[in-house]
Amino acid sequence: MSVLVKPGADDLELIGFYLGKVLLGLGIVMLIPVAVALSLGEWNSASSFAIGASIAILVGVVSDAKLATRRPLTWAHGMVIVALAWLVGAVFAAIPMYLSGRFSHPLAALFEAMSALTTTGMSVIHDLDHTPLSEDLYRHLLQFAGGQGIVIVVLSLFAAGGARIATLYVSEARDERILPNFIRTARFIFAVASTFLVLGTTALFIALWATGFSPGRAFYHGLNLFFSSFDTGGFSVMQSSIIYYHSFSVELIIMILMIAGTLSFGLHFALWNGDPREVLRHLETRTLAATSTLFFLAISFGLLRAGTYDSTEAVVRKGLFTLVSAASSTGHQVNVGQTYLTDWGVLAPAAIVGAMAIGGMASSTAGGIKAIRVGIALKTLLHDIRKVLMPESALVVTTYHAGKRRILRPDTSRAATTVLLLFAFTHLMGAMVGLLYGEFDITQTLFESVSVGSNIGVSIGVVSPEMPRGLMAVYIVMMWLGRLEYVAVFAFLGYLFSLARGRAAA
Repeated sequence: MSVLVKPGADDLELIGFYLGKVLLGLGIVMLIPVAVALSLGEWNSASSFAIGASIAILVGVVSDAKLATRRPLTWAHGMVIVALAWLVGAVFAAIPMYLSGRFSHPLAALFEAMSALTTTGMSVIHDLDHTPLSEDLYRHLLQFAGGQGIVIVVLSLFAAGGARIATLYVSEARDERILPNFIRTARFIFAVASTFLVLGTTALFIALWATGFSPGRAFYHGLNLFFSSFDTGGFSVMQSSIIYYHSFSVELIIMILMIAGTLSFGLHFALWNGDPREVLRHLETRTLAATSTLFFLAISFGLLRAGTYDSTEAVVRKGLFTLVSAASSTGHQVNVGQTYLTDWGVLAPAAIVGAMAIGGMASSTAGGIKAIRVGIALKTLLHDIRKVLMPESALVVTTYHAGKRRILRPDTSRAATTVLLLFAFTHLMGAMVGLLYGEFDITQTLFESVSVGSNIGVSIGVVSPEMPRGLMAVYIVMMWLGRLEYVAVFAFLGYLFSLARGRAAA
C-alpha cells in the first residue's frame, strides 16, 4: 500500500466530482414524482420535489462543470466517495421529504431517506395511509436506487470509465465481478432488476385485481410492492404492511420476489445462462438453506408451543413469510409488531433475530452479515476441528464453492470473522443505547437493533415517529454502517484522520 502526501485540492475536487454525479442522479430520480404529482394535482408534493430536484441537479451540474477530471481513482478515493455518497445522498434525498410536512423534524426525514436508500424499510412518516401517491412512490423509488447501489447505477448510466467504476463497485460492498467489464456488470444488474420489475409488477397487478382492487390501485400497489420486495426494502403502501391485503397469492408472489432479491447477482447470471447447478453448489445457497431450515423449525415449534395460532396452516403461512422477510432483509410484516413480543413466545422471535442477523447473500440487494461470511466462519470452525483431530504432520485443506472451487485461506477467514464481529458489536451497542432511554426492555431494543443494523426493517415497535431523537440518530448511523459493511466507512474515517495529520493511505 503506497503513501501519499496530504491530499490537496485536486483530491477533494476528484471526490466532489463523483459526489456531484450521484446527486445529479438523485435529482433525476426526484423528477419522476414531480411528474406524477403534477398529473394528480398534488401541488404541495410537486413543489417539494421540484425544490429538492433543483437543488440536487444544480449541485450536480456545477460540480460536473467545475470539478471535471480524468484522474484515476485510487482505493482511498473510491472508499471516501462511496461512504460520502450514501451520507450526502441521504441528506439531499431527505429535502423533499421534510418539505412535504409529513415528518416532525429534519432528523426524521433523514432517517426515512437513509432507511429507503439502505433498503432498511423502517419508517417514521406520519399518517402513511393518507400519504399522497407521488410521495409514497418516491420512497419506493429510493429503495430501487439503493438496492442496486446508487453509485453503481448512477455511474453506469453516465458511462463512467471502467477502471473508475471498478474501484467504486468494490467500495460499495460489491465483491462479485460477473462480467469482465465493470460497466457491463453494473448494467447487467440493472437489466435483472428491470426484468423482475416487469414480471413482478404484472403478477402483483393480476393478484391484486383478482382480490377486488381497481386496475389503477392494483397497478400502483403492485409497482410499489415490487420495489419494496425485490429490492428487499420493506416499505409499505399502507401502515399495516402486508396484513392490509389479506391475500395468500399476494404473499406468495412477494415471497418469490424477496427470495429473488436476496440471491446474489452472480447467481442470477448463472440462472440466466442456464446453469442451476451453480446455485445448488454455492456456499451461500447451502448456508442459507441450512440456517433457514433450522430457523423455520424453531419458529414453527415456538409458535405451536405458545399457541399463537389455532391451525398448522396459519403457523406455516405466518412463520414462513416472516422468516423469508427476515432472512431476505426485506422487513414486510404479516403480523402487528407487538405480537412478536406478546404472542410469539420466546423461541420464535429469537429465531427471527438470528435470521435477521445473518441476512441474505453478498452482492445482492439484501443486508445483514451475509451468508457467505457465516458459511466461511462455519467452514473455519470445521477446519480447526479437523486440524485438532488429525496428526500434527497432516496437511489439512478446506475448500468451498463460490463461483468456483476456492481454498479457505487464513486471510479470508479473518476478514469474514472480523465483519461478523463488527455486526455483532454494533447490534449490542444499538441495544444498549435503546435501554438508556428507559422506555424499552432488552428484548425490544435487541430485536430492533439487529433489524436496523442489518438493514432488515421488521419492527417490534421501537421505531416510530415519536421515538427519541438520539436513538433515531444512532439508528441512522447503524443503517449507514450496515449497508456499507464497515469497510468504506472505516476507510473514510481513516482518510479524514490522515488528512488531519497530513498523510493519507492510498
